[in-house]
Amino acid sequence: MAVGVRTQDLRKIYSSAPPMAAGGFVARGSAKGSKQPKPQITALDGLSLEIQPGEIFGLLGPNGAGKSTTVGVLTTRVRPTSGQAWIGQHDVWKEQAEVKHLIGVVPQRPNHDFSLTAREILIFHAAYFGMGSKERNERADSLLEKFKLTDRANQMVRGFSGGMMQRLSIARAMMHDPQLLFLDEPSAGLDPQTRILLWDIIRDYNREGKTILLTTHYMEEADALCHRLAIVDHGKIIALDTPQQLKASIPGGYLLRLRFGNQTPELLQRLQSLAGVREVRSNDGTATDVYADRGGSLIPEIAAVAVSAGGELSDVHISEPSLENLFLHHTGRSLRD
Repeated sequence: MAVGVRTQDLRKIYSSAPPMAAGGFVARGSAKGSKQPKPQITALDGLSLEIQPGEIFGLLGPNGAGKSTTVGVLTTRVRPTSGQAWIGQHDVWKEQAEVKHLIGVVPQRPNHDFSLTAREILIFHAAYFGMGSKERNERADSLLEKFKLTDRANQMVRGFSGGMMQRLSIARAMMHDPQLLFLDEPSAGLDPQTRILLWDIIRDYNREGKTILLTTHYMEEADALCHRLAIVDHGKIIALDTPQQLKASIPGGYLLRLRFGNQTPELLQRLQSLAGVREVRSNDGTATDVYADRGGSLIPEIAAVAVSAGGELSDVHISEPSLENLFLHHTGRSLRD
């Protein structure tokens, strides 16, 4: 039976020594040997969410947004500073053994034992979970075939490519048939063909009734796979819904990224008054984001306004509703910033 996930007010604050503290550095004005306060980095800031059983749920955000820390808490690898988390009915930090039997985890970077073959890695993993010899061998054969690794099954993994390593990581996580699969940036560094294979396998596993939580900063991945997703930034959820509903929430739908030779308050005001324009945002002295009901047909009017306001239109980029636009609208910056 598929299990869900719930978190309540999760906070995680990391502390690390200042770089200058190394080598016996003593801050000016402080007594030798006195302790300097450590900087605090807030990775999660009151994050609450609920993932339904049998759902493919995505955490979308840039590097450092808190996605991997969330996965770390839910998989018992990171202890939260405060708050609670549950896998099914089990409190993650009070019932770790029960939780670990329910979940499979694929880390951002492969962490295989290079002294083992691909088959041995799968079989040893299954043995940790108490699977019998016949069952784990049959399961290993099936997954090696599914992930197109059968011809490399008895080879040491040290010679595997990055894509093969990632496929083996996911096969290993699925060996004990977990009810909940965590995928932390599963497509990072994969070629397009391997990425499509991975997406198909994720969908197939979900069709078996499994719950899947994945983190990603690939817009197309979140859009293609997720039933619902949360956009995370600075340890907080800034939007949560289906990909379709999130894209529909963008003002007007179209985003026109404009650059002017001379951007003035008058120009911005006149852009706002154009028919179909929902919102105008100035990013700096020359760049402007315009959210509107239409795209290309608006450009001649924008150019005319720019000329009459003494600002030359030098660059235009038009995009239709996307998760990238949504993130930009909520945060004022790109996912790649």
